[in-house]
Amino acid sequence: MVANLQRKYKEEILLSLSEKFGRKNFYSIPKIEKICINQGIGCILENKNLLKDVVDDLSNIAGQKAVVVKTNKAISNFKLKKGDYVGVHVTLRKQKMYEFLERLIHIVLPRIRDFGGISKKGFDGHGNYNLGIKEQIVFNEVNIDKVAKIFGMNITIVTSTNDDNEAYELLKSFGLPFFD
Repeated sequence: MVANLQRKYKEEILLSLSEKFGRKNFYSIPKIEKICINQGIGCILENKNLLKDVVDDLSNIAGQKAVVVKTNKAISNFKLKKGDYVGVHVTLRKQKMYEFLERLIHIVLPRIRDFGGISKKGFDGHGNYNLGIKEQIVFNEVNIDKVAKIFGMNITIVTSTNDDNEAYELLKSFGLPFFD
């Protein structure tokens, strides 16, 4: 089964962007390559039982197993020893990526309190877009009653272009609600 946004990209967005950018080769049109979701869990050092809950929540949100990130070396300023848990991440590609993006645009972002759109300032200069969400409970997949601690997350949308303007047009055509 093909996700709605994946079908929309193939049938509508490719044509409109090729006209807008003046390109005849569809392979030169920017596309979304992957979506990376990261959660920092530095405060879990005191309570290791929360780690399983955080991994389960992010796995439910993404639709695939989340990976725990450990430190490679000790950092005394942050009170970290080698091997301490510092984060959880998931990388989505292909159909799961489009399904997540569709849920993000149509369900999650409108559920954020006082949401007026996302900023254009989230581009990194290489065509990738970063979006921060302060609470994981805006996702339907998270059971609010079982949440012991609220964590934020960073969502990075990686595109195939190095131009922020092309990436902006691509994400806008997918329906990401940018404000001016």
